[in-house]
Amino acid sequence: MTEPRRIELNLLGQTLTIRSEASPEYLRTLAKYLEERVTALKRSGVKDPMTALALAALDITDELFRARDDKTRDEGDVGARLGALVTLLEKVAPREPSADR
Repeated sequence: MTEPRRIELNLLGQTLTIRSEASPEYLRTLAKYLEERVTALKRSGVKDPMTALALAALDITDELFRARDDKTRDEGDVGARLGALVTLLEKVAPREPSADR
């Protein structure tokens, strides 16, 4: 694991110094994404930067939760399909008693 290092990020005109093991480029990409979301909200009529930041954070959190739900559902679907496939294969090609170990 890499040693945490200090990284300066600019977000909404403020400089934030954080300590992280993540690469500076990755963290700057995250900050840029958040800034773009805030800017889009400001263009849609949200005047206060902190309100725009809070709304952007809620929206991004919603995306994260939905992606997690989708992943869990997809994993369940794959498991169910694999189980059905195994059942089908066992019907057409049953195991021989000597093959069980």
